[in-house]
Amino acid sequence: MHVFVLVDVQPGMEHNVLSLLNGIEEVKEAAIVFGQYDLIVKVGNDSREEIANLISRKIRTIDGVRGTLTLIPIYGFEK
Repeated sequence: MHVFVLVDVQPGMEHNVLSLLNGIEEVKEAAIVFGQYDLIVKVGNDSREEIANLISRKIRTIDGVRGTLTLIPIYGFEK
């Protein structure tokens, strides 16, 4: 299972947060983006509980992270 996490970051901290996300095993992809949120992160794990713990204990506690919005895919495809 995977989810997408939109991350709001303090100005100027985007590259630092991106670098720290790279060190988290469950983070499969991450990118700095323009818009209301600063990063989009694809997180994969076996259970929703593990993903919830990852977001609350690893991602949200990174210095510079102001907040997150988690998107859980319902239907889609991957190429």
